[in-house]
Amino acid sequence: MSDGTLSGQFFDAAIDLLRRVRDEEASSVEAAGNLLADTVTSGGRLFAFGAGHSSLAAQDVVYRAGGLALMNLLAVPGVVGVDVMPATLGSALERVDGLASAVLDCSPLRAGDALVIISLSGRNALPVEMAMGARALGVKVIGVTSVAYASETRSRHSSGTYLKDHCDVVLDSKIAIGDAELTLDTVPAPFAPASTVVTAAILQAVMATAAGALADRGVEPPLLRSGNVDGGHEWNRRVFDKYGERIFYRR
Repeated sequence: MSDGTLSGQFFDAAIDLLRRVRDEEASSVEAAGNLLADTVTSGGRLFAFGAGHSSLAAQDVVYRAGGLALMNLLAVPGVVGVDVMPATLGSALERVDGLASAVLDCSPLRAGDALVIISLSGRNALPVEMAMGARALGVKVIGVTSVAYASETRSRHSSGTYLKDHCDVVLDSKIAIGDAELTLDTVPAPFAPASTVVTAAILQAVMATAAGALADRGVEPPLLRSGNVDGGHEWNRRVFDKYGERIFYRR
């Protein structure tokens, strides 16, 4: 239980969200992990995309010790994190119609691949069009989003739809509208967002499920080891040599 401090309250809120996701999204996590395992065994490639702070969870599963070596970042210039100046430009680009189509046209994505799209609200043009365009290419789409936004906000895409409407598997992060867990009488705005914590945990649960599913099929999961552990670089080199044609972050 919380010790009454704001930090304790935040930890409790994050733990409660993680428990909800664990209990309520178990079947979806299983489905997403098996979809990735299916893609790996059939020769497909794995990609992850997120805009703004949603890109943090996407980056967390790419080139990650203990993670699948085949997970690649699908980057859109100007919307990956807050590295663009001004930072508000990234938010504006998420609402630009047609940007996703241009990115997909220039990307290595092809039929038989899998794409994880992370968008907390799922309402902006970029993630919606990314999902629509990827599926039109024959790519399987896993969406990580807060489904609550679809009932409490308006879509910013011309179709009136949300990311969740264009996915093969949807993972609901359960994050409340506004992504702020705490309030205080003396603070005029809610604060302490938990979406990064929860979304990153969801995706790592999916990666763990995929690794187990591959092992169950007699396929050694293409996992990376830490370069700070003895033998880690040599291990990773063997994985890169075996799967080099499906890994794009080394080119």
